[in-house]
Amino acid sequence: MPFDLKTIEALAPDQASLGAASKLAKAGKWARLERDGELYWGECQGSGANPYRVIVDAGDRGYKCTCPSRKFPCKHALALMWLGADGAVSFQTGAPPEWVTDWLGRRRKGGGGGGGDEPAASSGGKSIAAIPTTEMVETAAAEDPKAAARREAAREKRAENTRAAIAGALEELEQWINDQLRLGLAAFVDDASERCRRIAARLVDQKAAALASRIDEMPARLLELRNEERPEAAIRELGKLVLLIKAWAARPDDPEVRRQVAASETREQVIGHPDTRVVSSAWEVLGEKIQTRRDGLVRHATWLMNLKPEECRYALLLDFYPASAGKRSESFIAGEQFEAALAFYASPVPLRALVVERSPAQTCLPWRDTGFVSNATSDPLSPCLPFWNGRPWEIEWPLALPPGRIVRDKGGRCWWRAEAGAESIGLPLAREAPLPVLGMALGATVGLWNGMRLDLLAAQSPFGRLDLS
Repeated sequence: MPFDLKTIEALAPDQASLGAASKLAKAGKWARLERDGELYWGECQGSGANPYRVIVDAGDRGYKCTCPSRKFPCKHALALMWLGADGAVSFQTGAPPEWVTDWLGRRRKGGGGGGGDEPAASSGGKSIAAIPTTEMVETAAAEDPKAAARREAAREKRAENTRAAIAGALEELEQWINDQLRLGLAAFVDDASERCRRIAARLVDQKAAALASRIDEMPARLLELRNEERPEAAIRELGKLVLLIKAWAARPDDPEVRRQVAASETREQVIGHPDTRVVSSAWEVLGEKIQTRRDGLVRHATWLMNLKPEECRYALLLDFYPASAGKRSESFIAGEQFEAALAFYASPVPLRALVVERSPAQTCLPWRDTGFVSNATSDPLSPCLPFWNGRPWEIEWPLALPPGRIVRDKGGRCWWRAEAGAESIGLPLAREAPLPVLGMALGATVGLWNGMRLDLLAAQSPFGRLDLS
């Protein structure tokens, strides 16, 4: 490979990127490492369900990565270059997959470098040799306890400043909610897009980025409903925000609350934490939900069901990537079953998780053998109670329903209705159901319930499993 360490130093946008790349320049960090001549590609697992796809063209020093980093080249591209230059890792050889050839064809049709620029004449003070090893850092810390104490004090000071900024943001948000109620819900619904955008911008400035994204998406959720339903939905949304504000005031260092308000933990923080719950079991992919947000990121949610439900009935694998990167590859297929160890984010009711290890399923488990299918009950929503009680601010929850059917009312709206009888409970659907499913007897159904609508994921029928996501 024409890359050497000096070239990588020159390409790196800053010293921090070099340091981050050094941690990824290990074969164990990559699910795939392949090459074809001067073309190298790989898949590096990030914090989401799908790995980042990375390509490096050594011929003209081009590169491409699907991660959302705004540094070019990002740490993943630098790490792939590093692995090739180091020579300690063996790349498998083979024909480039479609996602590699697509990128290669697009960039060469334009006649330019496409993915990257030529390196600068010098490394600009950036140095791989300046990256401290773990042993060096530990030795330095042991030799200079005063410096370690200063770093810890600075870290605590930054954390305190962040808490203070978020507290101020939530105080401002609470006043904003009061103003919306005072001015009237009808006026809020009519002007929700502009009002939510303004307060979301304020929250971002005050380090409450996760909460800002949630509020920025609120108008879209309201527009999915009928006009007469939007005021009630607005009350629900604002009420959940108030609950989240109160939860932060009571326990600002709680991981679950902080995740909802500020930012999520990194993959390394979740997997490396001694209290992280790791559940090894057989899982089935219920389905996926892909949403393009107003900030240009795609939210890719993959829902799993535990087929041996001793604990953690469901799992949510959540990934974010730029919309400009296009749809990610299918790491999971609806209906697929596999064995995996999942690390769950800390929460009173664990749901979001990361894949630690994964292997093919030994046997295929039908739903009826997992304790999943329950008898008809007078209240099919009762399984949601643990989520409501433990995380009352959540927008939606997974819900397993007893035998029922999908029916259409006189107004043309689709409902799920339990099989207990004509007077049994029914839940309105968020989307139009496929025509062949209408009236079909469903042995069990799984969906996402948001308090007003059921968004279907999968169902069992006399003809087998149905993918409804």
